[in-house]
Amino acid sequence: MLTNEEKRVGIYAENQPIRPETVTPETPLDALNLNWTERDLPERERTKHVHRLHPYLGKFIPQLVEVFLRKYFAPGQTVLDPFVGSGTTLVQANELGIHSVGYDISAFNVLLCQAKTAQYDLDLMQNEVLDILERTRRATQRKEPQLSLLFEHQAEYTPSTLGGDTEYLLHWYAPRALQELLTYRSFIDTGNYRYKHLLKIILSRSARSARLTPHYELDFPKQPQREPYWCHKHHRICEPTDEAYKFLHRYSLDTIRRIREFALVRTDARVEVYHADSRTAQFPPVDGVFTSPPYVGLIDYHEQHAYAYHLLGLQDLREGEIGAAANGSSERAKAQYVQDICAVFRNALKAMPQGGRLIVVANDKYGLYPIIAEQIGVEQEAVLHRHVNRRTGRRSSEFFESVFIWRKS
Repeated sequence: MLTNEEKRVGIYAENQPIRPETVTPETPLDALNLNWTERDLPERERTKHVHRLHPYLGKFIPQLVEVFLRKYFAPGQTVLDPFVGSGTTLVQANELGIHSVGYDISAFNVLLCQAKTAQYDLDLMQNEVLDILERTRRATQRKEPQLSLLFEHQAEYTPSTLGGDTEYLLHWYAPRALQELLTYRSFIDTGNYRYKHLLKIILSRSARSARLTPHYELDFPKQPQREPYWCHKHHRICEPTDEAYKFLHRYSLDTIRRIREFALVRTDARVEVYHADSRTAQFPPVDGVFTSPPYVGLIDYHEQHAYAYHLLGLQDLREGEIGAAANGSSERAKAQYVQDICAVFRNALKAMPQGGRLIVVANDKYGLYPIIAEQIGVEQEAVLHRHVNRRTGRRSSEFFESVFIWRKS
């Protein structure tokens, strides 16, 4: 006989993985089998429209968000994500007509969320993306470019021209790639474009791919790769990247397509994004929370997008990251993590009505979330577990995450 926990996990064979679009407020928790396989949920569905506007390590899939938004939120209500990350909660809430508000200490995350969720004049958006691409092509794609120069005039090759961290940019990019990226950036700065935030995301995505890194180490490269190398991703000898325009071209077309695809399902539901520390931010009234906090000692979120901070001159608040990998996973780090997460959730609970739900997705391998629930004084309604069988990066180990459903009592 199956235990209640086994039923709640949804691992029994006759219970097929749930299709998110079939979930309603009346769907029992026992029916929520969240263990999707690649066949159940192929990559093209997990990365639909703007969900792959820019790579982001550690995000949850939109279908998981959709399941719980359909069950616990109604159109016209407002959901809060205090760790908004790449904006998956905001995008899925908008699709369902649910208002959303997100906060993040990472300036890049906020920029990415704004680009994903903005309401665009589609023809103007496309014209701007293609215009800056063409201007960059004309300025950089010569038959014999002088690759030793970052711009046509050597006098412009100065630290002030480079902006941000000059040492970082010169360390991680070949001269031609850097020339092309900086040319594109200069046109963002000086051009009369309405959607500069979207152009910055195209630039950032291109900068990520154009670094002198092995193809299999794009998440957290260790050192510049300046010689041919054996590529674990492509299973052959690969050459270091020395140009960026091909990425600007590829991602410009991809961005236009993705923005247009999202426009077909986008609603008029309100989306707000704030660059702030959720421990101290003043949250507006919301109906509930759906979020996935950072894990203990796993990812440095600012470092993940270091190229964007250096290239775009974004405000770096990494010292305020909760659970940063740089802080490790010692007992002291775990205690600080519990304290910080509790501060965020207590702050969120103040913005929620009695009976509102705080739904948290986490890989709780240290067993910290029952402690957090007790300290913030919520009622635990259920805990669901799921096997994450598709991961980003080169990780091959088994990975599980839990969905904690708490109620404000």
